[in-house]
Amino acid sequence: MRDRIIEQVINKIKSRSDVGFEKYGVTLEDDDQSLDTWLKHIQEELMDAVNYIEKARSVLREEIEELYIRDAKEI
Repeated sequence: MRDRIIEQVINKIKSRSDVGFEKYGVTLEDDDQSLDTWLKHIQEELMDAVNYIEKARSVLREEIEELYIRDAKEI
């Protein structure tokens, strides 16, 4: 493949699919849940993603603040 990044993403998707199959015993293709259920799953995943982003931003702010404090002490 010409793009290592895309290849890494593809491998992660395949791995995630394997985890899902192990957990639920069915592929997405064969899973016949209702459209409303699929939309609910999407909504829940997106809410989780927003929470993860907020946590990452908080950690980043703390790390930057610690660097400023450390640098100020060295001056």
